[in-house]
Amino acid sequence: MTANLSETLTLLLIEDDDGDAFLVEELLNQAVAPPKIFRARSLQEAKAQLSPKIQCVLVDLSLPDANRLEALEEVLAIAPHAAVLVLTGLRDVHVGVTAVQAGAQDYLVKQDVDARLLARSIRYSMERKRADLAQLKLVQAELITAENARLESALLPGPLLGSADIEHMTRYLPGSGGTLAGDFFDTVQTPDGAVHLVIGDVCGHGPDEAALGVALRIAWRTLVLAGQTSDTLLRTLDTLLRAERKAPEIFTTLCTATISPDLRRARMLVVGHPPPVLLRGGVVALPDGTPSGPPLGIFADVEWSEIDVPLGDDWSMMLYTDGLIEAAVGEPDGLLGVDGLVNLVREHGTIDLDRLITHVGTLSDDLAVVLVRRRKA
Repeated sequence: MTANLSETLTLLLIEDDDGDAFLVEELLNQAVAPPKIFRARSLQEAKAQLSPKIQCVLVDLSLPDANRLEALEEVLAIAPHAAVLVLTGLRDVHVGVTAVQAGAQDYLVKQDVDARLLARSIRYSMERKRADLAQLKLVQAELITAENARLESALLPGPLLGSADIEHMTRYLPGSGGTLAGDFFDTVQTPDGAVHLVIGDVCGHGPDEAALGVALRIAWRTLVLAGQTSDTLLRTLDTLLRAERKAPEIFTTLCTATISPDLRRARMLVVGHPPPVLLRGGVVALPDGTPSGPPLGIFADVEWSEIDVPLGDDWSMMLYTDGLIEAAVGEPDGLLGVDGLVNLVREHGTIDLDRLITHVGTLSDDLAVVLVRRRKA
């Protein structure tokens, strides 16, 4: 009866006894698709042959240069993606059980091996290894998801807003890569009734950038609650960014708005960031004036200038990150852009976040949006 190894495998047999090695090779050659077999007589020889092309390792634990489980530990460390099948003698059955507990996929007693049993054990070891790797990937994905959720809650907090005259909405969508980036936003109303908003974007993607975004957001909230605003606030954030970033080329763009207690005016800082969109009495407009200055973390001794914007009695203001205007839309390689965004708001006659986001296509970057509007009396 021939063994049934249905796929051609690449195996490494680590066995110092020539007779035992010959027996195993003969049994493997009876398979429907005989595997490609490499042979090592010691752990040292095996180390030179273990590579990603090896799919399964058959290892004798009685090697001249390794003490029992030492060989297994070395194999598992060097070839973590290979299935490992341990070969033992009659007197070492308990060692085989221990080996499986230590990470091997299966064990065989040499004296009991035939072609059918060997083929079946190899198939079992391969499938169990696939299952182990799939489970590991699942656990890693769950950990990443949990970490992203934790970072997202820190990047995108609930507003500290006590006024019933302000309507506040936010949206956040990760980019096509699914990796959390450094987009952050926050809203705080201070005791004098002024409403402060920030939206920012740390360049790059990944946990380091996200963590830096968390630090900047928390620092912004702390400074605002402590009464710091405008140029002093930005200088402090710039100092923090330079101290905390992992590389000197990391910079941060942001946009802030401070709405006066009577909700009729706003002071804005546009720091290397896309300008807000303002719907004011039915008229779509970008804030008057030039950008306030370059992003944080690029130039030393920068002074940022505020932009004074009249709001009136009926207004909506949207702050966003560049993931929105860099979203694919229309023809291939077409981007929404600031003008496209303004035209959409003008066509809709209002700023409807869900409708707006539905209109854009594939996101190449994270998208964060904050919308505030004055409630009508």
